[in-house]
Amino acid sequence: MFKVSVVLRPIMEVTDTKSKILKGAEELFMRYGIRSVSMDNISSHIGASKKTLYQYFKDKDEMVYSVAEAHITRDIADMNAVASKAKDAIEEIVMMSSCLRENLRNMNPSLLFDLQKYHHQAWNLWVDHKTNYIKKRIERSIDQGKLEGTFRPELNTEIIAIMRMETIQIAFDPALYPSEKFALADVQMQLFEHFIYGLFTEKGKKLYEKHKKKLIAKENSTQL
Repeated sequence: MFKVSVVLRPIMEVTDTKSKILKGAEELFMRYGIRSVSMDNISSHIGASKKTLYQYFKDKDEMVYSVAEAHITRDIADMNAVASKAKDAIEEIVMMSSCLRENLRNMNPSLLFDLQKYHHQAWNLWVDHKTNYIKKRIERSIDQGKLEGTFRPELNTEIIAIMRMETIQIAFDPALYPSEKFALADVQMQLFEHFIYGLFTEKGKKLYEKHKKKLIAKENSTQL
């Protein structure tokens, strides 16, 4: 028994310290973007030396990759949880949109731009997630909505899913939506409503308005 505790303690310490670094780094990246955050900023933010950071990550690029990997893992878990609770395709999409807005509320719009330009491996991780998880999730929701009679049956599921993924991403482009003029969460909501209303049958539109009222009431009650 003594030997087991001796073996486990260092492993737990490594996990806790690494998690603390990743959490602190993600907080700064979300708030300020990636490029403007240095290893010095991260060490100061979490109250650890730079030497400690380099014990777990060889450089900032590796840290960014690990942060992206952890974020995507949580994102998948959150979306799977939403899908398991939703009673229909529209409720699923509404709940996912609410999660997206919440996640974006404090996100610096330059984050994806920084990822694409300066951290190629992490960017490829995001592209793979977008293509192999988000796209398939959207396609599943659209097909489900068609079967339920709330989405137009003539829609090409794959074309619409690709369009939706790209509209999520273009909201991060500072050339199109500069942060000093547009709030990221507002841009995403406008683009979402433009997308979702294009899917509806009359039945779907009525059901969406019903779900939307419930969600707004819930969000307002949690903010009080």
